[in-house]
Amino acid sequence: MKTQKHIIYVRFFIISFTVILLDYISKKWMLSLLFDVPQQIIITGFFNLTPVWNNGVSFGFMASQPEIIRLIIPVLALCVVLYLISQLQVQNRMQQIGSAIIAGGAIGNVIDRLIYGRVVDFLDFHVAGYHWPAFNLADVAICSGVIIWIYVIMSTSSNLGEE
Repeated sequence: MKTQKHIIYVRFFIISFTVILLDYISKKWMLSLLFDVPQQIIITGFFNLTPVWNNGVSFGFMASQPEIIRLIIPVLALCVVLYLISQLQVQNRMQQIGSAIIAGGAIGNVIDRLIYGRVVDFLDFHVAGYHWPAFNLADVAICSGVIIWIYVIMSTSSNLGEE
């Protein structure tokens, strides 16, 4: 039983660390490619690599409040990570994986805030002149983890109706 508990935490930290590492490497690469000498790289008719410093929360929300964001968001993100870790024992395997992915993404963006005071964004999707706000791999991880959680919740609640 103790080894099963150990495996849950090891898996969580391996997944989280992998997300953090991939996010960090991609941001370092984009900083040298796009930010040092500011430039946009057009990949397709709907996708660019565009240098964006995000002072706000998700998609630039609250960007006009950088001092609040700089202090509160890292603390909130770390609280969420600690909460997810504390709940690993009562989560099923898919939730544990989703939690690890969310934690890795959250920590990836916290690292940016600690190093740069803002978040490095560079993935820029657009259609017919409408741009989705630029984002990064940490954001993709957070959204992916949340999607996993939603899937688990929906499949669990639909299974309850079958009993």
